[in-house]
Amino acid sequence: MNPLLSLLQPYPFERLRQLFAGVTPSAAHRAISLGIGEPRHATPPFIQEALAANLSGLASYPSTAGDPSLREACAGWMQRRYRIPVNPATQVLPVNGSREALFAFAQTVVDPTRAGATVVCPNPFYQIYEGATLLAGATPYYAPSDPARNFAVDWDSVPEEVWQRTQLLFVCSPGNPTGAVMPLPEWEKLFALSDRYGFVIASDECYSEIYFRDEPPLGGLEAAAKLGRSNYRNLIAFTSLSKRSNVPGLRSGFVAGDAALIKAFLLYRTYHGSAMGPAVQAASVAAWNDEVHVEENRALYRQKFAQVTPMLAEVMDVRLPDAGFYLWAKVPDALGMSDAEFAQALLAQYNVTVLPGSYLARDSGGANPGAQRVRMALVAETAECAEAASRIVQFIQSRT
Repeated sequence: MNPLLSLLQPYPFERLRQLFAGVTPSAAHRAISLGIGEPRHATPPFIQEALAANLSGLASYPSTAGDPSLREACAGWMQRRYRIPVNPATQVLPVNGSREALFAFAQTVVDPTRAGATVVCPNPFYQIYEGATLLAGATPYYAPSDPARNFAVDWDSVPEEVWQRTQLLFVCSPGNPTGAVMPLPEWEKLFALSDRYGFVIASDECYSEIYFRDEPPLGGLEAAAKLGRSNYRNLIAFTSLSKRSNVPGLRSGFVAGDAALIKAFLLYRTYHGSAMGPAVQAASVAAWNDEVHVEENRALYRQKFAQVTPMLAEVMDVRLPDAGFYLWAKVPDALGMSDAEFAQALLAQYNVTVLPGSYLARDSGGANPGAQRVRMALVAETAECAEAASRIVQFIQSRT
């Protein structure tokens, strides 16, 4: 067996299952889960229809590069959304969801034969970054987030000797779990570091279309274009239809950016056997070419967060995120509980599931930046999320 597999830590949801193993949920309340970030709004019918209407290509192997019509749809969306040009033939590549692409990209980029091979990622973070790093033969370095800046990552805290060993940097904007969006000066700082030390930036942007302010979140390629980096050197953006279009089961997204990196990634994926099926490609074309359903989806989230956030803010330190569908709430000090104890007691007393923030981070510098926080995924319908919030309020008030 690959010895690197032994380095992988249990996935957060497996840790949650173990945490709840001895807990009996309240029988007086129906179960409500805010634990898993899986979109639960209805999939638009036109996407389902496009999937069902394009089954004729199943007798042929699809191209790893994807059909030109799909790459053109992806490039067209980038032009409309970010007002930037990307070449559909050389700067776009379809992928089977951002998760598998983020993992595979590390295997493409990292050279484990170089001494001290390092990958930097935010902390807290999406656990795929860590797993991809370890199985690529590199060492992860966790850059802490700053609560004083709405949990934006403190890149200045990364020592120079770490940047000197860095081959890949994972960024997530809008962030999971914090919802923080990186502004242009932060991108400028990272581009300067990339130029100085030669590392590649993988920009995870799968939450980009769920936002709460008038201005949509800045994208990595958009930031590069604004700063005169029109060739997107050493930069790849990852995006997905899962959250944007409520199709997590479709497993569809794309990467875009530096043509040289796209070429290398295509070579890897050709051997990896990760071509997208023709029916999924057709449904994806339909989804990327339509914005009406995205606007409707965003409106649902805005209504939901507008109702739920003030309820929770009465008893917890929590605020509306820049984007995404998570609330990153602090466990009240008056409870005298850890984030894991909070999750256990909430399940037992009110049958509501939340994810301990410490499960989404690693100890760094003597502290876990996710400790004493819980992540709440507001993915269900508004009434169910509001009911969960009401129970959380009652739970905290009953113990303070």
